Amino acid sequence: METTALETTPRAGYGNASAIVRLPKRSDFLRIAGLKRRWAAPGLVLQVAPRPDDSLVDPGDIRVGFTATRKVGNAVVRNRSRRRLRAAVRQVMTGAARDDCDYVVIVRAATATRPFDKLVSDLEVALKKCDAFLPDQESDAE
Repeated sequence: METTALETTPRAGYGNASAIVRLPKRSDFLRIAGLKRRWAAPGLVLQVAPRPDDSLVDPGDIRVGFTATRKVGNAVVRNRSRRRLRAAVRQVMTGAARDDCDYVVIVRAATATRPFDKLVSDLEVALKKCDAFLPDQESDAE
């Protein structure tokens, strides 16, 4: 009997969202970029767009896509940067991001070397600036 990692991963401590789901298609990335709702921080760029009504996503799931261009560095640096951003997204967005939006997180040159706590604060600030921070979480974070 085979089990998937998703089935064996505990969900305890993950806040309001039930799961972080990857954006599946390039058209989703282009749609989010086209709405021009974004915030650039030293460690990342966050783009936000309302989720379309026809998306097949479980309630409470947050759809996030990650992008790293070759300008950032070689494959090792890009992969390390994406891993760090995925960890920051799991830590912040599951408890503080609106689940009616789609997100794209873009790697910047400083992502690989920026201290992790600063990456987390960059993501929190970007969520607030893009109006994607949950209202009840904003008062707690300030």
